Amino acid sequence: MKNKINLIIIIIFIIFLTALAATNIDSSNRWAWNDLIGWIDFYSTNTVNVNSQQLTGYASSSAGDISLDCATTRNGNICSQSNYKVLNDGGGNLSGWAWNDNYGWISFCGGQNTVNCPGSIIYQVKIDPNTGDFSNYAWNDLLGWISFCGQPGGGLGCASTTYSYKVNTSWRATATIGYLDSSIYDTGISGGAQINSILWKGDLPSGTQVRFKIASSNSSNGPWNFLGPNGTTNDNDYYGPVFPNQSYQINYLLHSNHRYFRYRVILVSDQAQQNSPRIDDIIINWSP
Repeated sequence: MKNKINLIIIIIFIIFLTALAATNIDSSNRWAWNDLIGWIDFYSTNTVNVNSQQLTGYASSSAGDISLDCATTRNGNICSQSNYKVLNDGGGNLSGWAWNDNYGWISFCGGQNTVNCPGSIIYQVKIDPNTGDFSNYAWNDLLGWISFCGQPGGGLGCASTTYSYKVNTSWRATATIGYLDSSIYDTGISGGAQINSILWKGDLPSGTQVRFKIASSNSSNGPWNFLGPNGTTNDNDYYGPVFPNQSYQINYLLHSNHRYFRYRVILVSDQAQQNSPRIDDIIINWSP
């Protein structure tokens, strides 16, 4: 029995290490370029990962590892010696520093017109939030520019070259969605009421959304089918995006002559998953 338990522990440990080593860099579109050290491979180490907060792992090159954060180097966590990382603002705009033992710091962002980017020369490595393609340049004081994509004629933040290359990741910028169903409201009208409109008060940061669905019934036990304006329960059928302090008309045909009603409020964050709406009050207008 003891040997069986040990075997299970070993298998779990192997699975854990495999999960840590997985990369979300494309096996074909994996290359960055520098004129002095040549190709930089973001796939072969099987460690590079992009998430909404940062890049982790290390890329390989003829100059050795390009380490993207101090916690996931080839030698393990070295953050007590040097604390660095390449950051993602959630929308694919990168900043911060990578490290190479032979050439030192590699900056992913510089210039006065970018966020948290030191320096006077404007540049920034970016990831397209919809396609996962990297673009633009990083900088090292000894190596110069490191290009993350190239194509004949250049353009769109890519170096001009006779052949095409790029780094691509399966990461995508995605919003977080959550919802809350209200308690049951009783209009007190035995013959049923008419649900007219909905209004909410609160804060709606840029890039976020508030959506609503309405359910109504002649029984306090339901059934409670939360419907959008088209009369379906589909995820893409909802009232919205609904802005604060604006009254939105409810489909009269769906919620007429019903005594009881509920609402479902759906909150959608921005793609960076850094901001979400705040609701202080919800007002449902109904009439006999």
